[in-house]
Amino acid sequence: MINYLHTMVRVTDLDASLKFYCEGLGLRELSRKQSEAGRFTLVFLAAPGDDKAQIELTYNWDPEEYTGGRNFGHIAYAVDDIYALCSHLQAQGITINRPPRDGRMAFVRSPDQISIELLQRGGALPPAEPWLSMPNTGKW
Repeated sequence: MINYLHTMVRVTDLDASLKFYCEGLGLRELSRKQSEAGRFTLVFLAAPGDDKAQIELTYNWDPEEYTGGRNFGHIAYAVDDIYALCSHLQAQGITINRPPRDGRMAFVRSPDQISIELLQRGGALPPAEPWLSMPNTGKW
């Protein structure tokens, strides 16, 4: 038997990442572990009411360059109102790389360039501006 545990993402700036995932996406911190010997911090996050689908942010204390964030693929979250969340993210200064033109799907990127897919829970919302005519920005 196999059970999903979590997705791990290496981050280069823990504070910026927590701001993105918690203040931006609305996830909450479940636990944190620091290892002096291993020189790293692990922070486990989940969407409210969905503790089983966790993301582990791994912050290595010694600077390291991570390349190819796109090689990871993406993390996907179902959201109650994709337009409201995209507006909230924009207000936080986060670029909407693939706007929800179809009322159903959008992509943003974390500070470490991990693609985050946002999917409207249930059926798509009716197409609406400014999203309908907004072009893609960068890669997603």
